[in-house]
Amino acid sequence: MNNVIKFQKPKPVKPPRQTPPWLRKVLTAAVLILGFAAAWAYFQFAATGAPAL
Repeated sequence: MNNVIKFQKPKPVKPPRQTPPWLRKVLTAAVLILGFAAAWAYFQFAATGAPAL
C-alpha cells in the first residue's frame, strides 16, 4: 500500500445533452398531430353506433 497523496486535476464534467429548440418544436407538433389523428380515428371507427344519451 502507498501513503502518497497524488494531486491531480479533476476530470472535466460533460454537460448533459440537450435537444435543440427546433427539434423540440417539431416533436411537439408531431405529437399533437398524432393525438388529433388518433381521436379522429376513434370517433370515426370505434364510436359508431353508440347511443346518444
